[in-house]
Amino acid sequence: MTGTATPVHAGLAAMLLLCSPAWASPFAYITNQGSHDVSVIDLASQQVVATVPVGRSPAGVVASSRAGRAFVSNPDSKTISVIDMRQQKVVNTLPAGDGPVGIDISADGRRLYVADWYSSRLLVLDAQAAGAAKPLASIAVGRAPAGVAAHPGGAAVFVAERDDDSVAVVDTAAQRVLARVRVGSHPFALFYDAPRSRLYALNVQSNDVSVVDMRDIVRPAVIATVKVGKAPYGAALAEGGALLYVTNQHEDSVSVIDAASLKLLRTLPGFAYPEGIAAHGDRVYVVNWMDDNVQVLDAASGQKLKTIATGQNSRGFGAFIGAPMEP
Repeated sequence: MTGTATPVHAGLAAMLLLCSPAWASPFAYITNQGSHDVSVIDLASQQVVATVPVGRSPAGVVASSRAGRAFVSNPDSKTISVIDMRQQKVVNTLPAGDGPVGIDISADGRRLYVADWYSSRLLVLDAQAAGAAKPLASIAVGRAPAGVAAHPGGAAVFVAERDDDSVAVVDTAAQRVLARVRVGSHPFALFYDAPRSRLYALNVQSNDVSVVDMRDIVRPAVIATVKVGKAPYGAALAEGGALLYVTNQHEDSVSVIDAASLKLLRTLPGFAYPEGIAAHGDRVYVVNWMDDNVQVLDAASGQKLKTIATGQNSRGFGAFIGAPMEP
């Protein structure tokens, strides 16, 4: 989620995009809550190359390189918009409960996992459905589920249960909650660090990040709590996984954490209600809700390199960078 993110696939996609000639130039899919559309940024040219109308108040997003599609949650329309990465247009709309928010996808691009905020459910959808197919499964989770992160092995999905101050580990085969772990106050976004088998839960009320050891998904355990700015919202790993970037909504800042030592290195000022964040190559992309733009940072230093105008009230909640496979 994502997460921005989400989550697992931001890191996996970045590695694939950097090392394999079979992947096309990547795109960033930025959800714009106010203008009800998605700004598509070509990362090669650093420009918006398309604006795609979607459902009402789009929030969550996951760009699946394997599926060749970007999936966008529209809470007010109660749907998921499916964007074809080659055509840059919506090719399908899926029903998604009462209020879809966080979203992630399985590593093979076949199963879509969606947090239904108002119904306290994790929905499982067919990512390759040709029409408006109903969910394949609806799994009860805790109150106000927000961020979602799919384990790359496919056995589990992690769900932030915001109003319960916990994270649920959902068994995808048994379609039930396998385990829970208490984190900080009101976890919203989740980001999975696959090489370290760690899950980062961003707690918007306690203003910190819970670091959860997920080597044994049956017995998840918080191993550290890292203080950041006010209302942390999105996370991304950069510099080959060495740095963890976290956006702080209510502080207009971005925290940079050493991912090995879990020490806060610096806090970058000068953003405008930053929400989504993702990394690709030597760049970090920060989505600003108030200023309707994406700021491009140098991953090593955090220096601002460029500002890209987007739609109204940009969010980008999830793993918003991906590229279609070459045919």
